[in-house]
Amino acid sequence: MKRRFLSFFSVFSCSALLLAAFPLAAQDFGFGFDDEDAEVEASSGGGGGGEAAAGGVSISGEVSASLLGYGKDFSDGLNKTRLGDVFSGTLKFSAGNAFGDAVIALKLSPTSLPVAFDEAYLRAYFGVVEIEGGLRKLTWGKADSLGPLDVINPLDYTEITDVSDAMNMKIARPLIHATARFGQFSKIEGVFVPTFEPWRFASEGRWAPGQMAQLQAINPSVVPSTPDIATLNYAQAGGRFTTTLGSSDIGVQYYYGRLPKPAVKMTFTQTPTPAISGIEFLYNPYHHIGVDWAQVLFGFNVRAEFAANITNDLAGDDGAVYNPHLAWSFGFDRDLFWGVNLNLQVNETITLLHDKIDPVINPMDIEAESDSTSTRLTALFSKKFLRDELEIRAAVLWGIEDKDFLIVPAIVWTRDAVSIEGSVGIFGGDEHGQLGYYHDNGFARLVLTYSF
Repeated sequence: MKRRFLSFFSVFSCSALLLAAFPLAAQDFGFGFDDEDAEVEASSGGGGGGEAAAGGVSISGEVSASLLGYGKDFSDGLNKTRLGDVFSGTLKFSAGNAFGDAVIALKLSPTSLPVAFDEAYLRAYFGVVEIEGGLRKLTWGKADSLGPLDVINPLDYTEITDVSDAMNMKIARPLIHATARFGQFSKIEGVFVPTFEPWRFASEGRWAPGQMAQLQAINPSVVPSTPDIATLNYAQAGGRFTTTLGSSDIGVQYYYGRLPKPAVKMTFTQTPTPAISGIEFLYNPYHHIGVDWAQVLFGFNVRAEFAANITNDLAGDDGAVYNPHLAWSFGFDRDLFWGVNLNLQVNETITLLHDKIDPVINPMDIEAESDSTSTRLTALFSKKFLRDELEIRAAVLWGIEDKDFLIVPAIVWTRDAVSIEGSVGIFGGDEHGQLGYYHDNGFARLVLTYSF
């Protein structure tokens, strides 16, 4: 790639919107402060068809059969074509009473690990205070899709095909989370995460970022090293306050953690000729300060977020540390005409001290040749027919600076607990862009799901 040679995994800085494109439905948008309850329901990894109680334990989940094919594989012949695992599922067990509850949510797969924890946590109630601990997915911020304030859980980018649920991207983390409620509309939260995990990415194959191949080409004999991220040196913590003022819902938060996108530090030897002798992945510490706002204005469900992320590179010239940066999102949803709903969101990251990044003086700077801004526009058009059993929708993600895009049209039929969804994904635009790089990864997907 001729652009962003060492903007390591910058391809993933916009992919949160990519995978979250489909959940942006108007009926899912809300301004209440029952966020905790919404998170518990969303974190089940499925459900929606009801729960079955067995001996005081509620059981819910879903079972899916899917076929996934890539256009390039079909063009290369049947001997190059695979259709995926076919089966996948989730299973959630929950039990509780007036003093607390516990949840275990499992992911089922015939490959990788047959059973993996999606979440597993317990929660205790002490009047207006709730304390929970375990493997947990939390959502901070007001954005419909993943916004700049949703900083607690890292994301899984090892495959960019399942655009059905943004929560599926999140990686549950071991944490302690406390919530205190004041009155009817206000609450304060605190979270402590004792270990760190970065974003997950494919190291090889069709979804591996181009930067990985470039690093391997520099010196194939050098294996990148990573620090021990399971120690308290990588612990993270933060707090959040939300309330309602008039007709507006607002929130403010602070978080100290590590950037989940790796930075790269290289070492050189001079004999017999200059060569790279070591590559180290670094995870920069940073201070995060964020505010958000949501309100209904003139029939538009509006939400906005703004964040300042302050790293240690306050001079802007440390090639192994990302510069401080600002991030914001603005979105709305509204019914337009003929029953068509539009959900629109724009996200932008602004690199501070960008003029201090000199690719001539320091070509190994992690942000060498990067743009000062990264702006993405996400739109979802949807319309329902036949008493809402049939839905046609189209998600579009456009990278403005990169001049590339992803389009995912889909059709979904739902009756009671059964749904059938067919979708295709089309990557295009500049092949050196964050999305255009995957121009050969166009896919078609058919999924049959039963929820219980």
